[in-house]
Amino acid sequence: MKSITKFITLIAFTFAALSFTTVDKEKKEISETNSNITWKGYKVTGSHAGTIKIKSGHLDFDKGRLTGGAFTVDMTSINVTDLSGGSKTQLEGHLKSDDFFGVANHPTAQLTLTKVKASGENSYEATGDITIKGKTEVITFTIAVFKDKANASLKIDRTKFGVKYGSSSFFDGLKDKAINDEFDLVAELKFK
Repeated sequence: MKSITKFITLIAFTFAALSFTTVDKEKKEISETNSNITWKGYKVTGSHAGTIKIKSGHLDFDKGRLTGGAFTVDMTSINVTDLSGGSKTQLEGHLKSDDFFGVANHPTAQLTLTKVKASGENSYEATGDITIKGKTEVITFTIAVFKDKANASLKIDRTKFGVKYGSSSFFDGLKDKAINDEFDLVAELKFK
């Protein structure tokens, strides 16, 4: 009888302790409409810039510290912002074609954070798996989180995902038609 009383007391104490325990883990959803992703690609004779929309995403926190997250980007939303008219339409179509991102067969790209390490106040070194055109590579970048926002800058080597069009790493004699292998992405994320 004494052991049953001790067992019941232990169970009651456990339930009481759990009822007052705060949840330290938090998943913050990204606002698709209030977040911005800009891209910039470089070529020998200049550069082009634009935007792309985030389809969904979240960041994970534990006791206020970033621990992970995942994002899906809508590749069909590739937009060129430094051109207008026919030139804009032509470049957007080319970027969406199989020469570049093949959005008909690969309408989304994904990024899943696999490791996050604090690198300063509100700043983290994040490593993750990025999937573009069905190919997955590891990428490391810096992300800063402050209140209801997060900012990240990524440099992506497109050739690792089979996007070789205009790359002097694969084609000789391109001269001033060469396009840099790397392009920049800057994400300004706002939480819901």
